[in-house]
Amino acid sequence: MKKIILFSIVCFLSSNLYHSQIATNQQTVATVTDENPFLDASSNFDPSANSSNTIGKGLVYPRTNLTTWVFKTDNVDGINFPTGFDGMIVYNTGTGNTLTGANNPSAASNVAPGFYYFSNPMAAGSATGAAAVATGRWLPLGASPKFNVTTAETSTNTLVNGGQVYAKKGTFTVSGTSTAPTTYTPAAITVPASGTASIYRVTVFKAGTGSVFANGVYSYDISNGNLITGSPSMSVVYPAGTYDYVVEYTK
Repeated sequence: MKKIILFSIVCFLSSNLYHSQIATNQQTVATVTDENPFLDASSNFDPSANSSNTIGKGLVYPRTNLTTWVFKTDNVDGINFPTGFDGMIVYNTGTGNTLTGANNPSAASNVAPGFYYFSNPMAAGSATGAAAVATGRWLPLGASPKFNVTTAETSTNTLVNGGQVYAKKGTFTVSGTSTAPTTYTPAAITVPASGTASIYRVTVFKAGTGSVFANGVYSYDISNGNLITGSPSMSVVYPAGTYDYVVEYTK
């Protein structure tokens, strides 16, 4: 009898703990087996079912800061979470770049407050542990994946052969007599050396004028950020002045 009572208490406490973690408007029942959705609230909470425009209509997500997010990958073994969290949705409150490295993607994503989903199109079960999330990235849900290019490194919405394209903005000044700029502000834009580092595109323009001078340059040294103005086939001397430019690159 004591064992039965003890077992009942454990079950009661476990039940209360379970219900304290996730609250529902009604008791969940397994009535959509072998159907398309894995969850259905429309049958009970559509206005046609409960005559209310407000009751049972929202899904309240817990908040998280994706700029400090770290994946828990110790149970990602090819059977548990076989898709590497592909399609997982979160509500983000942070602003800035996500972390990279151990238990995170190898490329940072620039985020702002709002809903994001983890895009990680890998073959199910093809990677385990931290490797299962290394190629993923966070994308805004249901909105244009805009990004703001500043003087700090920014993740764009472009990939090349699966590699993230980054962008930085700066200005350079030319004398009007040489194809090489005399100064760069805040500094020449360099790219970390690697076997895959490359310039994707350089756009030269003058803010406030509506003028785009080039979508490329004659040459670009990624090690020191020095460029030669012009096009890939010909160097061109720009009129003296200061020009805005955006460098897009892979690492």
